[in-house]
Amino acid sequence: MEVIKYDHLPQAAKRIRTQVFIDEQKFKVEFDETDAVCTHLVMFEGNSAAAVCRYFYSEEKGCYMIGRVAVDRAHRGKGFGAAMMLEAERFIGEDGGKCIAVSAQCRVRGFYERLGYKAASDEYLDEYCPHILMKKKLKEPLNKSRPAD
Repeated sequence: MEVIKYDHLPQAAKRIRTQVFIDEQKFKVEFDETDAVCTHLVMFEGNSAAAVCRYFYSEEKGCYMIGRVAVDRAHRGKGFGAAMMLEAERFIGEDGGKCIAVSAQCRVRGFYERLGYKAASDEYLDEYCPHILMKKKLKEPLNKSRPAD
């Protein structure tokens, strides 16, 4: 697996998000102005895009937000969703992040709980789909020393 970080919304992410959120889950508003300010991650297995997500810092929430986590249909059941979340956490940690939040669909709450996220709000609707805000504090790296530049 290889994860590539983009400062724009790449075509591979558009394809997977369209497949998952528009075609399968029937959301109407998938792409928004937030895409322009996000870091986008695409996980590849060989030459095939397998999973995507985006993240950005939210002043309102006081932490980084990970969102639009999606796994291509052909790559499901192989741990790509969890691997993508861990990679996003790694990148956020490298950016200095200490807290991460996700606006999780309630039906996949257990997935995020297994990754260490805890409920931080009551349930709310996003396009008629029940969601819940979940947060996780990042652990300090074991080896805090860095080589001199």
